[in-house]
Amino acid sequence: MNQSSSAARIAVELRTVVDGLRAGARLPSTRELTVRFGAGPVTVQQAVRMLVREGLVESRPGAGTFVRHAQPAPRADYGWQTAALGAIRADGGYVGSTMQTAGPDVIALHSGYPVDDLLPVRAVQAALGRAARSRSALDRPPASGLPELRSWFAREVGEATSAGGSAPTASDVLVMPGGQSALSSVFRALARPGDAIVMESPGYWGAIAAARQAGLEVVPVPRDESGNAVDPVVLAEAFDRTRARLFYAMPHFANPTGATWPAAQAAAILEVVRSNGAFLVEDDWAHDFALDTVVRPLIAQDADGHVVYVRSLTKSVSPAIRIAAVIARGPARSRIQTDRVVDGLYVSGVLQTAALEVVTAPGWEPHLRRMREQLRARRDALVGLVDELLPPGTLTAVPRGGLNIWLRLPAGVDADEFVEACGRERVLISPGEEWFPAEPTGAFVRLNYSGPDPGRFEEAVRVMAGVLDT
Repeated sequence: MNQSSSAARIAVELRTVVDGLRAGARLPSTRELTVRFGAGPVTVQQAVRMLVREGLVESRPGAGTFVRHAQPAPRADYGWQTAALGAIRADGGYVGSTMQTAGPDVIALHSGYPVDDLLPVRAVQAALGRAARSRSALDRPPASGLPELRSWFAREVGEATSAGGSAPTASDVLVMPGGQSALSSVFRALARPGDAIVMESPGYWGAIAAARQAGLEVVPVPRDESGNAVDPVVLAEAFDRTRARLFYAMPHFANPTGATWPAAQAAAILEVVRSNGAFLVEDDWAHDFALDTVVRPLIAQDADGHVVYVRSLTKSVSPAIRIAAVIARGPARSRIQTDRVVDGLYVSGVLQTAALEVVTAPGWEPHLRRMREQLRARRDALVGLVDELLPPGTLTAVPRGGLNIWLRLPAGVDADEFVEACGRERVLISPGEEWFPAEPTGAFVRLNYSGPDPGRFEEAVRVMAGVLDT
């Protein structure tokens, strides 16, 4: 054994000695330690120096080596920050349960991101490798995004534009670093702190948090009796009462409920927005997850810039590909771009290049078909188990797309306690309360069917049934 290894071994044993001594106690002398460990004085001194560097002992010339007195960590005083920062706009309590990391052997029905089996993993890895070797790894991309990627987003909406509509062009598109950042930019750019923003209730927790972070007052508007959309009359009243100029919504496969606006109601809602000189922030988060219908974005029906459209690729391509787009027209687009540039200058060219390669490759459409088939099978399996094993009326509706189902718990059941009890049985689900901008209107939970282990759906639903029976 060489000298360094011997010193390290002696240091290990010396730490045990130190642990058994009180602060200020003297260590045995070098001579005593050489005898004890059968090592030379140089090796022993090297071991002692290791403990000195770790702060466990201190050497006092002419006196010996002593166990250091424990130095209490200084108590920091952060009280001054309370006055400096002022009132909270959004704290950690607004961050949804979907961001929770699942531990081992947990059935994860809470997450918002599809598992690898549903994603184009190999295509993404290959695209990232090629992008890293290209000029996009070195060059600064345009602030509004790569022209080819902007054109692709515009064409996607243009294909759904009907007669009388106005297909967007690449110049209307802004590339964003993910859908959440896109919402934050839109809210900051189109409203001022203190302004009201109308939102569907229940609705996406991330939009609620982003609006509050921007200093906006969230005004909830409930869905109508069908549960599919807000009542246009109620929406008009909310605009009149609050003087809001923003209405945020998910017309297709809303998160968390899975609801889709009927075409006639969508047209009526858009007319209310127009008549109030307002903006509809259309979050098309689940565009790629249409299972039983075709997505026709409302922006395809808008020629005057009332609709600001947000679409992300993160969920359908990869959680690591934080790429989204905002489509807006007129001064609204200019203001959103200004916010984006001030906030982050531009979006990674590597990620844009990789995303563009994946979605324009010949294998993209076949991948989407396979993914939708798998999601449809997962949805139907989970819906069937809920209908079979949970009380009648628990399932609110069968979504025609998206990744989630929305459950109403029986009367008298506390949703938070139900979620906690399921968690103790290693089943993670999302509590309904965090999806409401104000007080929840009942006991709800959200289940996501795009996570791992669909073969354990039955086990999870049986756990839920058992909790309800206790």
